[in-house]
Amino acid sequence: NNKMYVKRFSHKAIERLSISALKMIGVDAISMEKVNTRDDLKEIGSEYGGWVIPFSMLHRGSVCYCVGCGEDITFDLGLIEAFGCEIHAFDPTPRAVGYVEQLTAGNPKYHFFPVGLWDKADVLRFYVPANPEHVSHSLLNLQGTESYIEVQVDRLANIMENLGHNRIDLLKMDIEGAEYKVIDSFIEDGIDIKVVCVEFDEYANPLDKGYRERIKGAVRKLTSSGYSLVCAQGNGNYTFVRE
Repeated sequence: NNKMYVKRFSHKAIERLSISALKMIGVDAISMEKVNTRDDLKEIGSEYGGWVIPFSMLHRGSVCYCVGCGEDITFDLGLIEAFGCEIHAFDPTPRAVGYVEQLTAGNPKYHFFPVGLWDKADVLRFYVPANPEHVSHSLLNLQGTESYIEVQVDRLANIMENLGHNRIDLLKMDIEGAEYKVIDSFIEDGIDIKVVCVEFDEYANPLDKGYRERIKGAVRKLTSSGYSLVCAQGNGNYTFVRE
């Protein structure tokens, strides 16, 4: 038992040292991609719901999609305050719907839609979180629960067409595992997106031991499509830009 404890302790210590060393040379420990930091990066939002974005790439006329609201839209509202731009937000979670509609009632710059993001139009099972106090549901059932609701989902290209948008200046996704399919879909469709903020939720709730490879694969798809990784916050949150 003591030998096993020492072995586990040593492995964790080595892992921490490796992560620290990689961070020092500007490499993300999960994807092993180079982090190309910028002078214009600033964080908007609360400690829980905040994101790091390149301020010089956004303005009053920016088209911003915030997907996955939960019960923290400090980032969304912070974008409105910082740039005066309009926000299009999406989340089919019942608690999120009630929270957002109450908080943004009468705000002409905040447009909310109770729909989820996927790679096609469909009605899918949306699995509840293991902790009933938590709000985030998952199409991939990251927490392995049995209860679910059924929700409307759609492909990003379809949503954009319905809203009359031919580009997105900023896409933020916190969608509990659905991000892989959405990334594949917008790369496949060649959608013009300048800034992508994405949380890889398997960082905290891995489905299995292959989670690192899935995150790495998604990051490489983005960088191979012309995106530059400019921020890896160390909690599964990544910011990419394409000039």
